[in-house]
This record gives sequence, structure tokens and C-alpha cells, in this order.
Amino acid sequence: MTHRHAQRLSRRTTLGLLFAAAGVMAAGMPVTAQAQAQAKGEVQVQVRIGYQKYGTLTLLKGRGTLEKRLAEQGVGVKWTEFPAGPVLLEGLNVGSIDFGTVGEAPPIFAQAAGANLVYVGNEPASPASEAIVVPKGSGLRTLADLKGKKIALNKGSNVHYLLLKALEKAGVAYADIQPVFLPPADARAAFERGSVDAWAIWDPFLAAAEKQLGARVLADGKGLVANYQFYLASRTYAEKNPEILRIVLDEVAKVDDWGRNNPEEVATILSAQTGLGKDVVALAASRYAYGVKPVSVDVIASQQRVADAFSSLKLIPKPIVVKDALLPVKQVATK
Repeated sequence: MTHRHAQRLSRRTTLGLLFAAAGVMAAGMPVTAQAQAQAKGEVQVQVRIGYQKYGTLTLLKGRGTLEKRLAEQGVGVKWTEFPAGPVLLEGLNVGSIDFGTVGEAPPIFAQAAGANLVYVGNEPASPASEAIVVPKGSGLRTLADLKGKKIALNKGSNVHYLLLKALEKAGVAYADIQPVFLPPADARAAFERGSVDAWAIWDPFLAAAEKQLGARVLADGKGLVANYQFYLASRTYAEKNPEILRIVLDEVAKVDDWGRNNPEEVATILSAQTGLGKDVVALAASRYAYGVKPVSVDVIASQQRVADAFSSLKLIPKPIVVKDALLPVKQVATK
């Protein structure tokens, strides 16, 4: 990348995320107007949030602080749980949700499929929050031992990229393993009955496999992947409701700060929200990386490497340019 191109990308990325982070009004109705509409008995403005059984959004839902803050502006909140990132982004693409959080790979698959989404923030890298595990009695000891084996994973999820990088490190071709594409619940069942040899999975399912099944970690993401947690929105919703998204991300930042300093309370909330034991969610939460921030040039470059890896193996239908999933500069007003 040339220095001039890097400068353009940096400016575009920074301005694009000021849209979300600074709450600059673009094409949407100001929140004050939304409150006035609500007072007149008109249909309530709403943000529909997709979440999974992990991460800061689960904490935010459990604490209820976002609902209280947005209620003051006449804005409602609707939460919808998804089993994995790819199906969450399908929901975003078809308009059933407006905002959600996923790992590294789902936005790549979604963008390649034509989804009109935008990145609005990310949590820091959390490579230990995903791993390839084997049953406790397994004879598999190294990543090279995966050659020819059946490996369960959720197609297009963050662990799909982990598996690619793990195999690359071991010198094993992707074509030399047998991927078994299953959502987490079905993958766990297959793992328990021994119909797969290994399982690539993320927290808290990873922590549950370790605590409840005695699963052994063959390799986690450390030294292989970043494993960012991304916040994404429908482009249309982001263009029309920048102030609502600013408030959502502000509340995410607050719960991040709280969660970092209150591990016991975090475990209590996560246990109630997920139905998992406190020992399981405490282990998962110990591997969290707190601190939401705008998506930087470096993070976009990291995502481009993910996209290029999937494209080279023809796991996505076409190459993509990740920075195209940022808000254009022309949509960002300046003060």
C-alpha cells in the first residue's frame, strides 16, 4: 500500500467512524425529534440488536442500562439471540435486526454475498477465546495430526479462519481435512458421541467443553489469529440513525469498563443470560478483551487478510475489499 493510499484509507476510516463514535447527524431524524414523535403517539423508533451467548452485548442486555438511556429519547430496544455470527448477519441483511456483534469471519462471508452492512466498532483482539479442541482421551497431540480428520465447525464463523491458520502453521492443506459444518449445539453433540475428531469453537461453548467434557485444547488462537469482536450495523440504519448508534456504542464502552473491574458480577450476569454455570462463564469471561474502539486502518488491514485467505481457497464467491464496508466520507457531516 502506498503512503498516499494509506493516508486516504486512514482519513476515510477515521471519518467514517466519527459518524458512529461522535454521533454526527447525517440523513436521520435527530433523537429529540424521535422523542417528539413518540410523545405524539406515533410508532416508536426502535433499535433491534442481535447478540450471541458471549461478549459485551450479553452483559449490556443483562444490565439493562441501554434500555433506560434510550427510553429517555423515546427509543425502544429489541434483543434477538442468534446461535452464531453468520446467521446473525443474515438477519441484519434481511432487515430483521439493525445492529449486532460477530467475530472476524462472518462479515467477510456476508460482504462477499452482497450484504449491505457497515463496521461501526470492535473490541480488542481476544485470541484465547477460540480454540481447536479434542476429546480428553484423543490420541491427537499436534496440529499436524489433524490431517485426514473430521473437524466440526460453524461455517463462516471466526473459528473457520482459526482452522485455516492452524492448518497453515502445521503444513496441512485445507483439502486434507474433512470439515463438518455444524452450529455449536449440533457440533457439541457430534463431538460428545465421537463422530468428529476435533472441534473448532469459541467461548462460552469452548469453556463449557473444557469444564463439562474435559475437552483438551489442541491449539487456541494465540499466535495464529487476532479474533476481534466486531460491531456491525445495517448501512441504511446507520445512515438514518447515527445518534442512536452513538448511544449504543457509548453504553457498550461503559459496560466494558464495568466488566473489566467486576469479574464476579460479570459471571453472575452471564450465567443468568446464557443458562451456563458460573464456573463456565467465569472461564470464558477471563479471556474477554474489553475496550470498544473505532475500527482502525490496522484492523481493516487484518480483516482484509482474512478475506484474502477465504478468497484464495474459494470459500467465498468473490474477492472483496473490506474497506468498502465503511461509511463513505460524503455521508459524514462536519461541525
